[in-house]
Amino acid sequence: MSNRDVSAAELRSVIGKLGRRLRESAPPGELSWSQILVLGHLVRDGAMTITELATAEGVRTQSMGATVASLQSAGMLQGEPDAQDGRKTRYTPTQACRELIAANRALRDDWLIKSIETRFSAAEQQQLLLAIPLLQRLADN
Repeated sequence: MSNRDVSAAELRSVIGKLGRRLRESAPPGELSWSQILVLGHLVRDGAMTITELATAEGVRTQSMGATVASLQSAGMLQGEPDAQDGRKTRYTPTQACRELIAANRALRDDWLIKSIETRFSAAEQQQLLLAIPLLQRLADN
């Protein structure tokens, strides 16, 4: 195994572990993490159809339809006819959804800020800041 292979495996492992730690810092409450992810897409990206959401999450349209129906029943989403194609429905987050996502993000941010401040020196914190654009490019690839 080359150094490159080991580095890729280590990076994948570390990113996965960090993701799990962030999820642990802000339990989703009565919703599942897959539901929270769907709500996050809508809050971040705006109104979407079930097909667009399914594509964004990499799931089947039928599965996303069930997820959207449960979120709509929970008062997290509202559907409106698409302006260009009235046969389609575009879903938008409700105010309750926006508040839930904001609170969830705040909990995760607080955990991350406290962890960075208590575990890293000022120089290490600067290194982390410098790595963000690189990780962003990797994520956007």
